[in-house]
Amino acid sequence: MRTSTASARCLPDMTSTAFLIIAFLTGIAGALQTPTLSLFLTSQVHVSPFMVGIFFTGSAVIGIFVSQLLATWSDKRGDRKTLILYCCLLGALACVLFAFNRNYFILLFIGVLLSSFGSTANPQMFALAREHAEKTGREAVMFSSILRAQVSLAWVVGPPLAFALSMGFGFTFMYCAATLAFLVCGAMVYVFLPSMPKARMKTSATLEAPRRNRRDTLMLFIACSLMWAANSIYLINMPLYVVRELGLPEKLAGVLMGSAACLEIPTMLIAGYLARQLGKRFLMRLAVIAGVIFYGCLLFTTGAVMLIALQLLNAIFIGILAGIGMLYFQDLMPGQAGAATTLFTNSTRAGWILAGSLAGIIAQFWNYHAVFYAALAMVVGSLLCIWNVKNVEDPITETVAPEA
Repeated sequence: MRTSTASARCLPDMTSTAFLIIAFLTGIAGALQTPTLSLFLTSQVHVSPFMVGIFFTGSAVIGIFVSQLLATWSDKRGDRKTLILYCCLLGALACVLFAFNRNYFILLFIGVLLSSFGSTANPQMFALAREHAEKTGREAVMFSSILRAQVSLAWVVGPPLAFALSMGFGFTFMYCAATLAFLVCGAMVYVFLPSMPKARMKTSATLEAPRRNRRDTLMLFIACSLMWAANSIYLINMPLYVVRELGLPEKLAGVLMGSAACLEIPTMLIAGYLARQLGKRFLMRLAVIAGVIFYGCLLFTTGAVMLIALQLLNAIFIGILAGIGMLYFQDLMPGQAGAATTLFTNSTRAGWILAGSLAGIIAQFWNYHAVFYAALAMVVGSLLCIWNVKNVEDPITETVAPEA
């Protein structure tokens, strides 16, 4: 009996460790590609800023379609482990295509489609982690925050590494490194992650919460979409703005993204700890206020030191959004972990759609600095939306309270 009990206790620890490593690897795969994508398209594929924006927009549209389709399938059938594995393999194929192909339309239609499957591995992994936490009695909020911190840790290492690899060894080498990250991730998913077929039982109760919280879910989706749109504009625009308008070194763009991600880690952990005491709505309001200040200051900052210093505000903005926003959706949609997580992820993609279109058009006809005015307007709009989302009791708190 002691041996079986010890094994039962050890297994969740091994599984949780695997979740952390996989979260880091999926983060690395994304952090190697996204920060340098605008430079890749302009310098290697030789397209205009407008076409760069179209690429990001098309990527987001295809990504929404793919992720929503897979989320519906996973919530009904519950085999998230197999789905995550296939997504990792398709993500690896996308990286191979980007490594050796320079045709814009092949990359846009085939490469982006494969990449959309690869990026869906992350929200499905978070949905599986939430179900794992609930099944094993772990604190879901803190566990999800730690997983998010792993993704941020990947973004501490990823952007500087991406710029170093692409500038030092070429984009082909960099995309091959991302391919390796996806393959290692897929192997770990196959060996270590649990299959949880009981998730299929949860679909019978998924319709009530969205009906009851429809307005609040919609307002939260709009707010998160606008917040992600501002951040997406920053990711698309910053490397080109730093190099072409400010005349600063290319590696500074990687340093800016890496330093923000580094500061996001303690932000996520602190936010996860304070979520019970202060509430998710309070923290989301704090995040969007930090975003307003950040983008307002960004318009008048041109020095490298001040740009790095401003990343503290950026970290508060994105750290709380990434760590608490997803949990807020899950609280509004109890029993629908996959759909809620994917809805949050689709707010990211909706942000990319808006950001890609605006960033390309504004940069094409004005300049890269003017793009940040659009980002500030989006954050102000998200502030108005988030103020109208109701506070939701944590489902875990509701289950624990009767025992007290």
